[in-house]
Amino acid sequence: MIALRTPREIELCSEASRIVAAVLELMGEMARPGMTTGEMDAEAEALMRAMGAEPLWKGFRGYPGTICASVNEEVVHGIPGERVLREGDIVSIDVGSRYRGYCGDSARTFAVGAVSSEARRLLEVTERALTAAIAKAVDGGRLSDISHAIQVEAEEAGFSVVRDYVGHGIGSAMHEEPQIPNFGPPGEGPKLRQGMILAIEPMVNAGGWQVKLLDDGWTVVTADGGLSAHFEHEVAIMGDGPKVLSVLDDESEV
Repeated sequence: MIALRTPREIELCSEASRIVAAVLELMGEMARPGMTTGEMDAEAEALMRAMGAEPLWKGFRGYPGTICASVNEEVVHGIPGERVLREGDIVSIDVGSRYRGYCGDSARTFAVGAVSSEARRLLEVTERALTAAIAKAVDGGRLSDISHAIQVEAEEAGFSVVRDYVGHGIGSAMHEEPQIPNFGPPGEGPKLRQGMILAIEPMVNAGGWQVKLLDDGWTVVTADGGLSAHFEHEVAIMGDGPKVLSVLDDESEV
C-alpha cells in the first residue's frame, strides 16, 4: 500500500529533509581535492547529530557510514573511507536522516575542482532530469510519468539511465511503496495522490546503463567504467503541485 501522509507527517518529513539538505551543503563545501570520503562522513554525522537527527543509513544491514560517497564510475552506495578526492573527480553524496520518527533523503553529485566537459554535462543533465521528474509529481498523474521524464531527459542528451536501482516512497521508513524506476512509458502505474511522499532519484550514466556490484557487497559501479551521476530530492505531492522537502529554504514549490 502507498501511504497518504497528513499535513503534520509531511511537516515532520520536511524537518528531517531540511537536516539532510544542511548536511549536503556542508558536503559540497568539503568536496575538494585532498579530502577523503571518510573525513566527509565524520563531519556529516557530527552535523546531523548536532541538529538532533540520527543517520538513517548507519547500521542498516551492516552499512558502516552516515553518507554514501560514490566517486566517478561508482553509481550508488559507495562506502566512505580512505579514498582521497582528486582534481577532476565527481562524487555523489547520498544522505539520509531520521528525525522525530520520520525520514529525510537526498543526494547530489559534486564536481571536485575543474572537471571534464563530459562530467560537467552529465551533472547538468542529471539534475535537469530530476527537475523534469519533480514537475510530473502531481495529484492525478501517474507514477510512470515521473519515470518517463527522467528517461527522456537523459537519453535525449546521449546518456543512459540505471535500470537496476530505483527511487521509492518514504515517510516513517526509509523505503516504502511505491518503487520509482528511472525509465518507462508515461501514463502507467499507480495514480499519484495528494499526501504521497516520494524520493525521486535519477541515476544517469555517461555510457551504458548496465551496472555491477563490487565485492564489498555495497558499491555499485558502471559495467563499462564510465562516469555516473546521482541527484535526489524528497518530494510531497500537494493539492497545488509538488513540494520539494529536501531544501534549506521555503522556495520548494515547482
